[in-house]
Amino acid sequence: MFGYVKPDLPYLYLKDDKLYKALYCGVCKSIGKTCGQKARLSLTYDIAFLSAFAHNLCGKDVTIKKEHCIVHPLISRPMASRDEITETMACVNVALAYFKVQDDISDEGKGKLKRLLLSSGYKAACKKDKRIAEIVRDNYRDLRTLEKNGESSIDRVSEPFSIMMKDLSVLVLEKKATEATGELFYYLGKWIYLVDALDDYEKDIAKGDYNPFYLAYGNQPDFGSLIKAAGKDLNFVFSDLFTGIRTNLSRCEFAFNHDLIDNILLRGLPETTLAILKKGNEK
Repeated sequence: MFGYVKPDLPYLYLKDDKLYKALYCGVCKSIGKTCGQKARLSLTYDIAFLSAFAHNLCGKDVTIKKEHCIVHPLISRPMASRDEITETMACVNVALAYFKVQDDISDEGKGKLKRLLLSSGYKAACKKDKRIAEIVRDNYRDLRTLEKNGESSIDRVSEPFSIMMKDLSVLVLEKKATEATGELFYYLGKWIYLVDALDDYEKDIAKGDYNPFYLAYGNQPDFGSLIKAAGKDLNFVFSDLFTGIRTNLSRCEFAFNHDLIDNILLRGLPETTLAILKKGNEK
């Protein structure tokens, strides 16, 4: 995951802002305890959402206490206390970060230092639950094969990331996993992969790296040209993903108030997508 799954802050209630930040800090501390201090550098916003979703769906209340940390040594901050879910989130975060770095090394030859910093944390995550590492490793392998073969279908090339997120959700939610949660994370995984590819379009084209939108829509030379040539298609693609997410979200049975989850999925994802689409093209 790449930091795209985050709230729409202007519409976030104060209570949910506090909860979100506490969950973020809680997973960060859990990464340090579970996978080592260096692995905390891999923390992304996405994992706070996963923690919120898992706690709510599993009916596991979040205990928030004021604590100090390395980043904030002087002023204590509200943090979610460690529990089984946050420890699992820590392993998921580190495994995703490790294979994202592996992917960057394959693409650009950069990131070897990051991989070195994450290697011990990744080994710790594997030791705690090797199933997480297997899910991420196998789907990244399938994704790499499709990209190397120059897959031009954005639906097919995004499939491994979709399956990875769906399988991780089943592992994390255990008995609370349902068809609706699986489908929700399937669509979310597809959105993450595609919005990242959209955001990196010009960088990928400049470096000659693989980008599914470049192959799918006529080798457009820059982002502005892509929008002009395929704007309506892109609108349909992302609207379809949002419909899938919204439909399956409505079928999920949460134990607590889910304003934070609604904000991230129903407002945050579209706003992030729109901000990327409008780069250099405010119309």
